[in-house]
Amino acid sequence: MKNQSAEKYWLGIDVGGTKMLAGVYDAQWKLVGSKKRKTKAEEGQAKGLDRLIRTGIDAVTEAGLDPDQLGGVGIGCPGPLDLQSGTLVSAANLGWKDVELKKLLEKTFKVPAAVANDVDAGVFGEATQGAGKGARSVLGVFPGTGIGGGLVYEGKIFRGRNQSCLEIGHMTAIVEGPKCGCGRRGCLEAVAGRLAISTAASMAVLRGQAPWLQDNAGSDPAKIRSKTLADAIENGDVVIRDIVEQACGHLGRMLGDLVNLLAPEVIVLGGGMIEAMPTVMMPCIRQAMRPRVMDAFTDSYKLKAAVLGDLAVSLGAAALAKDQVQNPEKDSPKT
Repeated sequence: MKNQSAEKYWLGIDVGGTKMLAGVYDAQWKLVGSKKRKTKAEEGQAKGLDRLIRTGIDAVTEAGLDPDQLGGVGIGCPGPLDLQSGTLVSAANLGWKDVELKKLLEKTFKVPAAVANDVDAGVFGEATQGAGKGARSVLGVFPGTGIGGGLVYEGKIFRGRNQSCLEIGHMTAIVEGPKCGCGRRGCLEAVAGRLAISTAASMAVLRGQAPWLQDNAGSDPAKIRSKTLADAIENGDVVIRDIVEQACGHLGRMLGDLVNLLAPEVIVLGGGMIEAMPTVMMPCIRQAMRPRVMDAFTDSYKLKAAVLGDLAVSLGAAALAKDQVQNPEKDSPKT
């Protein structure tokens, strides 16, 4: 075995829409073992959960740990959660329903388990070991296909009584605007999410306004990914930059309002789009925020890009598990 000591290690599992990543971290939050697999929603719930467990076990094996060296396990996953019981109510993109994740993980790994929304876990990772480390309050926003948000306040995830909150992507950006996937109109996600941007980019291709994108990706929105958008901008498709900057304007104005509401010390922006084109998005978002922030809050916050990348959710979930083990008497702030 590679790690023979009394030190405890912490397993974090990130269950995303297309992949699951398990990471084992030491006391200094150094990654000592990991495993990644595709989710394969088409294989069904039973096989999917077996894949999840094997991914976690393989990460522990990769770390060279004996079972009793593990201190706890955390998981970040999408979909509505019953946080009181640690149950995944449903995850449409995975095809899972009514999964008692806490019980499953504790039975498998014989240690306490923590269950969190994936965005909450990612923000917790950035707040404890990433771009927001040391701050009293950290607001995290992750623009992607959707737009997820989370808040860590004084070391705890801000949440509802029994569920996660801060559904920033479903706050109103445009009254009676485009229809969102949630069924409502004008949501931030519907005008600033990657799907909305890719759809607008596709229309630009069909109009003949984005020649590089047309030659390299075509007009199928499913093929217009974050990196593709960044490449199109770099190669001179001005209209694509305009589309991205318009989305950044919506996001920035929303963040400005959230500063007035929450007074976060640090705002962390992460996700695939930010990672692909930070020099385009970050300045535009910052500029759009300024007119919306009240004078009293102008110098009260820092806007930063996330630094943990793909490890944010797994590290955050592991850190949450450690926090719950070491501070069992402390509950998350409740709305």
